[in-house]
Amino acid sequence: MAKRRWKYLPAEMRSEVIAMAARGEPAVVISMNVGVVRAVVERAIKPLGGIMVPAAVWSPPPGQLTAEERVEIRLGLDRGWALNRIAKDLGRPGSTVSREVNKNGGRAGYRPVAAHQAARANQARPKPSKLAADSVLGALVTEKLEQWWSPEQIARWLRRSFPDRPELWVSHETIYQTLYVQGRGELRRELTACLRTGRAVRKARGQVAVVRGIPNKVMIADRPAEVDDRTVPGHWEGDLIIGQNGKSAVGTLVERTSRFVMFLHLPHGHTAEAVRLAMVDALMGLPARLRRSVTWDQGRELAQHERFTIDTGIAVYFCDPHSPWQRGTNENTNGLARQYMPKSTDLSVHTPADLERFAHSLNTRPRKTLGDMTPLEKLTELIASTP
Repeated sequence: MAKRRWKYLPAEMRSEVIAMAARGEPAVVISMNVGVVRAVVERAIKPLGGIMVPAAVWSPPPGQLTAEERVEIRLGLDRGWALNRIAKDLGRPGSTVSREVNKNGGRAGYRPVAAHQAARANQARPKPSKLAADSVLGALVTEKLEQWWSPEQIARWLRRSFPDRPELWVSHETIYQTLYVQGRGELRRELTACLRTGRAVRKARGQVAVVRGIPNKVMIADRPAEVDDRTVPGHWEGDLIIGQNGKSAVGTLVERTSRFVMFLHLPHGHTAEAVRLAMVDALMGLPARLRRSVTWDQGRELAQHERFTIDTGIAVYFCDPHSPWQRGTNENTNGLARQYMPKSTDLSVHTPADLERFAHSLNTRPRKTLGDMTPLEKLTELIASTP
């Protein structure tokens, strides 16, 4: 049978020809299979950038574009489709197709073969991470992780400390990746224990049971507006962190404006009286302008709140049930405190000196929310500026 000499193939035949070329079949074989002259085949596959020779036939890892998908992108471009429509047809995000086309010649110059070969080359030569390539940077990051700084704190500190040395700048995501991705080895795997959670994956929190029976509570809805604004220092949030089997506990108090934290030593249990006495001891050592209010959850450990207010003149406000975000500063601080006092451990072993050391470590860490000041620096500034 004589081969047809069409200038352009019908759409259904063109798709078949391109699919065969994508599988690596040479133009002469395609020409014989579909019954058209070779020149017509070559004209049809020209937008691919050539034939998928065996060296270019490569199965990418799951999630990456395949050779067939790249061919479909080219076909969609030839039809004049928008990138979002091509992506929808492939079942891919629009951003995936947009990046693929833009980095490989744009709509007019996109060639599936060349794009696929480039993807394979990039896969074969992974770029080493910045921490692997720079031992000085790796040592700086390791030092701060061992001091229990977060990756974001480290990243911001590096930019502030070395403004003229961008080679020592690194994103917090790079630090996380080198800790969590197996086989990289730039940072010791055990340094994940220095992260706030001590683990690579967050897990959902369960709800806290509502505790009833606290008399004469003043709820958070009645708290002055100045507390929410964080413009006036001296407003605190408090809670307990509980140890093994619920038998030991440490109290936490954090000042809302400066994020300055104090830990309450509770060696004889976390009864209402023990918590009240510890709070009185901690707060009455502060200047009067730093003793305005305390916001607590619904725990029975603050059942003696009325007597506490009589003893100190400090107002106490209670959060709504199941509303930990109403004490967001304290919740965040408790998470940080768990780096020093992990869950399911006996907290009674920590002496007042231990708790003071833990608090000092937290109060001398730079905080993004404070413009990279430390809580201690911020509190000192507030004391100096508040009448």
